[in-house]
Amino acid sequence: MRLVNHERNAMDLRTTPVHLGLGSRAKPVEGFTWGPEVLQAYSAAVAADGAEGRMVMIFDGDGLGDHWESHPAGDELVVCLSGSVTVTRDVDGGLPDRVLLGPGEATINPAGVWHVVDMEGPTSILAITATLGTDHRPRTDTRPTERVGTPSPEEAP
Repeated sequence: MRLVNHERNAMDLRTTPVHLGLGSRAKPVEGFTWGPEVLQAYSAAVAADGAEGRMVMIFDGDGLGDHWESHPAGDELVVCLSGSVTVTRDVDGGLPDRVLLGPGEATINPAGVWHVVDMEGPTSILAITATLGTDHRPRTDTRPTERVGTPSPEEAP
């Protein structure tokens, strides 16, 4: 995994996310995967951006999301590009807050709110995410357990 300066070619946001950092800088993240080593390397490479750093990525899918996530460092923007998606938020353990999105529609997941994304039929979404300290939990759990996401600044190598 490496951050690239001054990329001038077309890139596929499905495989090469872009990190938005301080100074209005945009840097493609080559070799990105969801493995723990790459997530730690990414966190270390962008640590200086702190809570202001954002990852921009497109996700394609069909079906129920397999995990809940929470982004304590900032809000997340979710944009439906095609298909239909339901974003469900667990707000203070109350009734779930559900938002149905169609093409061109968006919603904001507030910082620290647990949420899950369900794609109904073939769907593409664009997410702009504050990744610092992101937590994940399996869909079947009712409470966060093991941290699986990007490390907080204290945990980054």
